[in-house]
Amino acid sequence: MANMIEIASSGINKAMKDAIQKSIDRGELNLSSIPDIMLEAPREKEHGDFAANTAMVLAREAKKSPRQIAEIIVKNLDVNDTYIGSVDIAGPGFINFKLKNDWLYDTLKSILREKENYGRVNIGHGKRMQVEFVSANPTGPMHIGNARGGAIGDILGEVLKWAGFYVEKEFYVNDAGNQINKFGKSLEARYLEALGLDAQFPEGGYMGLDIVEHAENFKNIHGDKYVNASSMERQKALIEYALNKNLDRMKKDLEDFGINFDVWFSEQSLYDNGDVEDTVKYFKKSGNTYENEDALWFKATNYGVEKDEVLVRANGIPTYFTGDVAYHRNKFVVRKFDKVIDIWGADHHGHVPRMKGAMGALGLSPDALEIIIMQLVRLIRNGEVTRMSKRKGQSYTLSDLVEEVGKDAARFFFNLRSADTHFEFDLDLAVEKSNENPVYYVQYAHARICSILRQLNDEGINFPEVNSVDFNALGEQAEIDLIKKMSYFPEEVTISAQSLDPSRITKYVLELASLFHTFYNSCRVKGVSEDLMKARMVIIECTRTVIKNCLLILGISAPERM
Repeated sequence: MANMIEIASSGINKAMKDAIQKSIDRGELNLSSIPDIMLEAPREKEHGDFAANTAMVLAREAKKSPRQIAEIIVKNLDVNDTYIGSVDIAGPGFINFKLKNDWLYDTLKSILREKENYGRVNIGHGKRMQVEFVSANPTGPMHIGNARGGAIGDILGEVLKWAGFYVEKEFYVNDAGNQINKFGKSLEARYLEALGLDAQFPEGGYMGLDIVEHAENFKNIHGDKYVNASSMERQKALIEYALNKNLDRMKKDLEDFGINFDVWFSEQSLYDNGDVEDTVKYFKKSGNTYENEDALWFKATNYGVEKDEVLVRANGIPTYFTGDVAYHRNKFVVRKFDKVIDIWGADHHGHVPRMKGAMGALGLSPDALEIIIMQLVRLIRNGEVTRMSKRKGQSYTLSDLVEEVGKDAARFFFNLRSADTHFEFDLDLAVEKSNENPVYYVQYAHARICSILRQLNDEGINFPEVNSVDFNALGEQAEIDLIKKMSYFPEEVTISAQSLDPSRITKYVLELASLFHTFYNSCRVKGVSEDLMKARMVIIECTRTVIKNCLLILGISAPERM
């Protein structure tokens, strides 16, 4: 797929290196080698499309001023077979490049040709990537932190797919350990209470109404069948019933939020299939363990961690940490992922170094495990922080949010900022039908373009064949700015994937929508010459395509009418 920024910059890069080599061959520059050419977009439009600081980089070795070096390079620059339109030297020696408009016209042709695939790149080359996110305890409803993690993880997975990686999205089901034991005891107490029997509620148990509802429904199905059963048998039956109900609800809530996981991975399966046991054996065999007070410890300090970690308690039960290490070993060793990305809440920050240390102890690359720490979310209603559902008067959940503001607004808002920043979610703004609401602003741009093209079609004006379009009819700054922004879309996908920051796509499509609205207010499509009308029809169709492709990555609808 075409990346016009890459194509244009590659042409400049080659021309610069050829010019430097020519300068060396002519004895005008005394250099031992040709450096990498670093190009960037100038802050000021009048400085062109790209700028290079190469002359400053070469000054010490060449023993000339940057300005002199820049003049020598430009003198030897051959711009044939490139998009370079003009070159000038600015300030102490910056070399600025202004591209020919052909670059912009070829961008439009690429978009028309590639359509729904425009923006896809192949920096991944099919490399196996796994993104694990949400992974909420299945003991109750998902909260707002889960919602933000869900949006970020799901959109990041799509960005990586667009960048040419093979991606699997995974939910890790915590169906083993202390939380599940506490879940079972809480259900048991509520079940016995539902039957009119005295029951001691466990300390630190789950107090939610959902536990009461599960127990009541279980009683309605099974009656007093489990009253005389052993506590272990009773809890096992209750856990199996309630856990499946919770998982079904979680899957539905996530689907309503636009998330469909490729894999739901059971923590319990790690114990059942021997992964946890094998991981402990590996640690022992590699000399990374010792015993202290009847517990088995991992020598985490040998891998840069502040303190050693318990692998197996004195009672013989592996710690949660051990299960987590076995889980990640399964990802790399069993399922052969090249890179694993976990999205964790801020409260897991301290867990990062010990997990990376464990990967090193397992003979794996710690760098192959990328952990994104997600900061907290605050819900704002009427200018004040709220933690309660407006309708239910209970703690706000993912399903409450989707019900109140809709999937599109929720996903867009959560991806407005990078994961490492705190975020305030304005519930009132998310439902506004105004330009102040960013998701409405972007969707309205798409719908407005559809409306223009529909009206033209109704009047018998068909979309032109690209070969019949005279793009030289274009020239307004609003047109140039809009096309130039579209040319950067594949590059945004590339950078977003490399930086693991999907919020770049949200910011990009907001800027693109803003440029379209500026274009709409200053450049008429109807009522102008036929050549100009055709060229502008191509611009708006291309803009529609790019906006739609952005929204496709974000998992947000692109309405044709609003």
